[in-house]
Amino acid sequence: MQPGGAPIKDERTRLLRETQYKWLNGTKLRYWFFPKPKAWAGSDADRNVVRQAFAAWKALGIGLDFEEVQAREQADVRIAFLDGDGSWSYIGTDVLTKRDDPRTMNFGWSLTEDLAEGMDTALHEIGHTLGFPHEHQNPFAGIVWNEAAVYKTLGAPPNNWSKATTRHNIIDKLQADKVQGSSWDPNSVMHYPFEAGLIVEPKKYAKGLTPKGGLSARDRKWARGFYPPVKAQAAKELQPFKANALYLATGQQADFRFKPIETRDYEFRTFGEADALMALYAQAKPAGKPLAQEDDGGTEDNAHLKVHLAAGQEYVLRLRLRYAKQPGQAAVMVW
Repeated sequence: MQPGGAPIKDERTRLLRETQYKWLNGTKLRYWFFPKPKAWAGSDADRNVVRQAFAAWKALGIGLDFEEVQAREQADVRIAFLDGDGSWSYIGTDVLTKRDDPRTMNFGWSLTEDLAEGMDTALHEIGHTLGFPHEHQNPFAGIVWNEAAVYKTLGAPPNNWSKATTRHNIIDKLQADKVQGSSWDPNSVMHYPFEAGLIVEPKKYAKGLTPKGGLSARDRKWARGFYPPVKAQAAKELQPFKANALYLATGQQADFRFKPIETRDYEFRTFGEADALMALYAQAKPAGKPLAQEDDGGTEDNAHLKVHLAAGQEYVLRLRLRYAKQPGQAAVMVW
């Protein structure tokens, strides 16, 4: 037991959940719109709303970047507009999981009939892709639902959800370690609007709850906090066989530069009681797909990469600490 706290193992689990599905800062997410089948393609106007929503997230100055690509095989995020299938997205890095359904995001209604609402829908789904969960499922909200009314409302168009989907997306509370901070933000773009009769408690929302629209102050704070602007000069230089202590809090990231003097296989490894997400990039394409990546979260092994590198070329190692027993008691080394 930690003094006055939970066992270390429980603390490790909590911290791993907190960083689950978050991207390495500096990542460029490539998105693509399905041109066919026709039912998935959407209109030019709807696609433009989504483009504007990506631009709005980027305008916060976050360290992630976004690029529209023209080929499906280049895309991380694959977007469809299948009417009647609801609007949804997988969470963060889970978009990379291979599934039978090739979509990672869908918009199930027009984004242009009500432009403000359409923009909020696009911002919301992209927020999921960045790794942010539903705010109305925040356990600190204290929401008590009129469950029968919720199931009836969400089971009707445009969502057409089953009871299981409604419970997953609305009724169920998130674990406290999966939400941002320890308070509830009813104006978050990650919060659904709810009509009268769906919320029993807090009583002030019995007649309905409508977020103000757009990215709230806390949305902006948390996005910038988890994905701060990337500064090239902040990357430290890695020297072979020299350990670099990681004085990082959970969720924080360190970037390192490496320029090998000979062409051969190199190994990068973390040491100490820590969990990390680690990836190596070519310096010429620091926002491209990694040359190698490993997440050792929840295992007894340390993150380890073995890569063949060219002499004189510059590389960037990005490492996000997901858990460490004590600050400074973990390190990274190359040899």
